[in-house]
Amino acid sequence: MSDTEKQNQTYVTEFILLGFGDLPELQVPLFLLFLVIYMVTMIGNILVLVLVVANQHLHTAMYFFLSNLSCLEMCYSSTILPKLLASSLTGDRGISYSSCMTQFFIFAFLVGVECFLLAVMSYDRYLAVCKPLHYVTLMNRKLCITLATGAWVSGFIISFVITMWMSQMVYCNRNEIDHFFCDFTPVIKCSCSDTFLIEAVTSLMSATCTMLPFLFTVASYILIIINILRIPSVTGRKKTFSTCYSHLFVVTIFYTTLILVYTLPKTYNLTAVNKLFSVLYTVVTPTVNPVIYALRNKEVRKALRK
Repeated sequence: MSDTEKQNQTYVTEFILLGFGDLPELQVPLFLLFLVIYMVTMIGNILVLVLVVANQHLHTAMYFFLSNLSCLEMCYSSTILPKLLASSLTGDRGISYSSCMTQFFIFAFLVGVECFLLAVMSYDRYLAVCKPLHYVTLMNRKLCITLATGAWVSGFIISFVITMWMSQMVYCNRNEIDHFFCDFTPVIKCSCSDTFLIEAVTSLMSATCTMLPFLFTVASYILIIINILRIPSVTGRKKTFSTCYSHLFVVTIFYTTLILVYTLPKTYNLTAVNKLFSVLYTVVTPTVNPVIYALRNKEVRKALRK
């Protein structure tokens, strides 16, 4: 870009999150809905954390990973929902450049962590079902901490690299983001730099971050199902599978919505569909996870009654 062209550009210092602004009659209902969802998410996940910390019987690998997931879900919701609630209530949809980059960094970081954490949890279930006699020895405290730390560090590195690259792009003239938070594709559309290389590299890194854990999870469950089918009694098969179905259900919801959001064509007609699926995995999933994972669990309900 020549010096003259640079001088003629108006550089963006603030973005406008269009969100659900095209539905003015629904702003109050949406505010109330998202407020209830946010409160339920925070209360549910805090309750899970308190129960796991306070009850010695829940100091196991499965609940250690579950407490990590609860921390992640609270951060997830707190990254997106407060701004969405404020926009719905006040109508102010502006977000500063630095706040937008920060929101994207935290969001991408947490998505990466969740992908790796769900894969780690599938490995935990694989050991519990396929190696029950060696489970306690194999899934020891040191390994649990190492796997959880690896998930958080991996998500941080990938998000940091992408966000730093995004922040080096030039954003000018256009500042409207047709989304309810600062996601990669809507933000990068506002750039007047050449985005081909960053989009290609980000797609590769995102595929690595999501597809490798996904394939690992699928492989784990194939081995789990094979092992369950070898159990002679129907009661035994049901009892064994009951230890996995919660995780399998959450993985299915998370990856289905994630894949749909990032594989659907980014056309105008499908923008509303993309927003809907984004709401499912960024807003709804953190709300239902405590119920699916913990509050339906007999051990957790017993600890709650105590």
